[in-house]
Amino acid sequence: MESDKKIILVLVKDARTSGCRLKIACYDLEIDFKSFNRWNKDTADKRKGPLTKPKNKLLPEEREKIIKVSTSSEYMDYSPWVIVAKLADKGEYIGSESSFYKILKERKLLKHRGKSKQANRYRPEPLVATAPNEIWTWDITYLKSLIRGQYFYLYLFLDIFSRKIVGFDIHEEESMEYSSELIEKICKIEGVVIDQLSLHADNGGPMKGATMLATLEKLGVAASFSRPRVSNDNPYSESLFKTLKYCPKYPDRFSNINEAKSWVIMFIDWYNNHQHSGIKFVTPNERHQELDIEILEKRKEVYSKAKNKNPERWNNRATRNWDREEKVYLNCLQKKREIDIRKAS
Repeated sequence: MESDKKIILVLVKDARTSGCRLKIACYDLEIDFKSFNRWNKDTADKRKGPLTKPKNKLLPEEREKIIKVSTSSEYMDYSPWVIVAKLADKGEYIGSESSFYKILKERKLLKHRGKSKQANRYRPEPLVATAPNEIWTWDITYLKSLIRGQYFYLYLFLDIFSRKIVGFDIHEEESMEYSSELIEKICKIEGVVIDQLSLHADNGGPMKGATMLATLEKLGVAASFSRPRVSNDNPYSESLFKTLKYCPKYPDRFSNINEAKSWVIMFIDWYNNHQHSGIKFVTPNERHQELDIEILEKRKEVYSKAKNKNPERWNNRATRNWDREEKVYLNCLQKKREIDIRKAS
């Protein structure tokens, strides 16, 4: 600390010799102006600290006893709160709950002391799509009926590369049989072959049911699942459901299942043919058919001609980025990691 103060005083002195104002030099070094004045008078640390030992400090043998009790076969699976209570029932007191926590933390015994395996929360495997029909994501959302407490369930499948809704169905219940029939139907329509597709979903029964898993295995589709209660692991489906339910023409309630299907068909037709901001303002259908390559190249030419015609309007700046997104990541951390690697290289 003393050496740091002396170094700072020398740096400020050099800065002032060069013509820098004192307060500016202190600001650049991230020290308070009053602290500098105090250090300039006397750099010695006058803090003496406590002169007496705290009266409530545990003795070394008491600390060891806490460790011994906490790691014993009788108490190793309990939290300090339970241990203290059980000891009190036996007429024994060693220390408070906070003392137990503090000592166990110092010895790195607080995380997991029992025989049981510590729970693991694995992030799902990162998936990267480079073409249509490589990664689909799906989920089920409810649509309200006119009867309170009664719902219609919308099964919706999305291609994350093109953002195209590739299939849907609506039923009066959630069922793995319905989801199995639907995925088989969509794969046939899209011409998906064995080992071509990965399908991501959450941990619901229709997603992880035996019938659904058997169907995926038969189709050669790799299954991927979110962590329990982590919506961020399935962001494309969650975002799509918000778009659907916040649509200006969304009726909020449907009188019957046929009315719900008619509205969803209308929504899908609009969605698959609207200019999507996440894919450089081409439509999901255009990207799914790979027509976006030519569209984006034409946009580049238009912007290049505009810049060449009036270069002074661009102020030496690059034109708008119309480069095609060649990779789409299901796990955004993977994308960040690749960007960091690219920067480092």
